[in-house]
Amino acid sequence: MVSLLRNGFGVLWKLALLIATLWAVGAIYYDLPAASLRLPLAIGYGGVMLSLLIFSRRRWWALGAGFFIVLPPWLHIRPEPQEWLPDVARTAYAEIDGERVVIRNVRHCDYRTELDYTVDWRTRTIDLSRIRGIDLALNYWGSPMIAHPLVSFQIDGAEPVVFSIETRKRTGQSYSTIAGFYRQYGLIYVVSDERDVLRVRTNYRQGETVFLYRIRVTPERARAIFLSYLERLNELHETPEFYNALTSNCTTNIRLHVEATAKHPDPWNWRILLNGYLDELLYQHHVLVGDGSFPELKARSEIKEAAMKIGDAPDFSELIREAIHLAPEPVFTDTEPPTLP
Repeated sequence: MVSLLRNGFGVLWKLALLIATLWAVGAIYYDLPAASLRLPLAIGYGGVMLSLLIFSRRRWWALGAGFFIVLPPWLHIRPEPQEWLPDVARTAYAEIDGERVVIRNVRHCDYRTELDYTVDWRTRTIDLSRIRGIDLALNYWGSPMIAHPLVSFQIDGAEPVVFSIETRKRTGQSYSTIAGFYRQYGLIYVVSDERDVLRVRTNYRQGETVFLYRIRVTPERARAIFLSYLERLNELHETPEFYNALTSNCTTNIRLHVEATAKHPDPWNWRILLNGYLDELLYQHHVLVGDGSFPELKARSEIKEAAMKIGDAPDFSELIREAIHLAPEPVFTDTEPPTLP
């Protein structure tokens, strides 16, 4: 048994070193400050590591040493001011005064096409006592395993406020899944309304769809999560950070806010990374409001068809919820309702 465990650990250790070596090649290729040296140095580093793997007796130690030569300078790369795409040109921030919150640089895009739009940066004033719940939108654009979650805070007598945790791209830059594992994109909390961040995904982007769910949460917990978002919003406004597809993405950051306000945080689950299954996970934990089986709930939560009909109506958010018969928020008697995993 001991021998079997030792052999298994050895295989995992070697696999980890191979993955770390491939990552280091990518780190040089994508993130080396001297752009003209990226390709030759990445090829050179990869060639040296491959030679050591074939010819060196201490090949595995050599791969580990190579990785730890690349890692420290990579960690010291810091975000720099850039010419950003217009829809992420500004970062939102909040001014909190008791129950009164003022959020600056709330985005509203008036779309003509997906890439042709006019950006209006607004200011929202919110009474924390009027926050009554949370809705979750999941946006799919390809694989059913991967989605983009958007958290929408419901406010009595006002439009919802939506937080979309995204990559902050430079002018001329597009998203690459592989580049997302490196320091290529800024991390931004886009604060917006649903006529912007939901409608662009349903009405203007091709091949995308959105599902909208109500979260089982008390108003008190919703307010606590909202304040956690605002704290992070202000941190990023003051000190920019990088997006990372594995460690700091749209779903891992949501989990941080949920854990920060939970009495008993739930254990990590693989569907945090394969977040296309996040709604299924929440359903299994009784976090989503709605009757019937999960496939039935998901089928009636899809909003693309309704959004296409509603268009740019001022009461877009209300009409969307009427169209999919979104249930009203539940009333809780427990002191700690189910949490978001």
